[in-house]
Amino acid sequence: MLHYLFRRLGSLLATLLVASLVVFLVIEVVPGDPASYMLGMNAQADTVAALRSELGLDQSGPARYLQWISGMLQGDFGQSYTYRTPVADMVADRLWISLPLALYALFLSTVLAFPAGIWAASHRGGVADTTVMGFTQLGIAIPNFWFALLLVMFFAVNLGWFSAGGFAGWESGLFAGLKSLTLPAISLALPQAAILTRVMRSSLLDVLGEDFMRTARAKGLSERQALLRHALRNAMIPVLTIMGLQFSFLIAGAIIIENVFFLPGLGRLIFQSIAQRDLIVVESVVMLLVFAVVMVTFVIDLAYAWVDPRLRQQRR
Repeated sequence: MLHYLFRRLGSLLATLLVASLVVFLVIEVVPGDPASYMLGMNAQADTVAALRSELGLDQSGPARYLQWISGMLQGDFGQSYTYRTPVADMVADRLWISLPLALYALFLSTVLAFPAGIWAASHRGGVADTTVMGFTQLGIAIPNFWFALLLVMFFAVNLGWFSAGGFAGWESGLFAGLKSLTLPAISLALPQAAILTRVMRSSLLDVLGEDFMRTARAKGLSERQALLRHALRNAMIPVLTIMGLQFSFLIAGAIIIENVFFLPGLGRLIFQSIAQRDLIVVESVVMLLVFAVVMVTFVIDLAYAWVDPRLRQQRR
């Protein structure tokens, strides 16, 4: 198991190194000079050159990459070109919105998907199964930002139960903060819940036909007992994979929803930084999101061994 763990850690580090190179190269070829953008079109050439020197943009690409990577390893993400503040402080402020939002949305999608998937699988071919699959198809087909607009119109404009946008701040209390994130979390959770429901149903249907399930029923277990005690745990591996990918998507892919609800999270920070050509912020935040995706994948891979004892035996 230790050998497997070290191999996975080595693969994780190699992935992060390759990802850092790709992120740096892709962002560096984005058209637009940050110094020229900050000073405007009518700025003098010597003024632009002085600002480029101050920001370190006059250095070679490899030198800037090494400086960026070495700084990140020490927890220094650089300084924003636009706001002249440390990127780490900007990320820390925004992370306290994006991370709770992703966890909230993942919780809602799991609460919705698990019972729906189990119910559909246990009533395969019936009215319940058809109804659940119809709703999941609708959830997958409709974009989450359209869900967001409908929720704003109904719950914010018509009923007035929630605000149409903005974030109350955690200093206003836990309830106020969660209330501000409720509509965005639902908007993110509904499409993900539809996907997770279909995966849960398919995985359960594959397991229900296995020999050990027939043995469990032959020993006197009811359908419900066999489903909850044996089928559910063995069906969790693909479900865990999807949940991990969804959590990564909810952190990294909430740019549209954060802009719809005017949430000052990481997604909105990336959007604003791209518009302002604040390349160091874009590089650092994207790399942080890549790190989150890789770490979630690593943790889920380790969770496989806990869910399925056969994997532990193979690794030994």
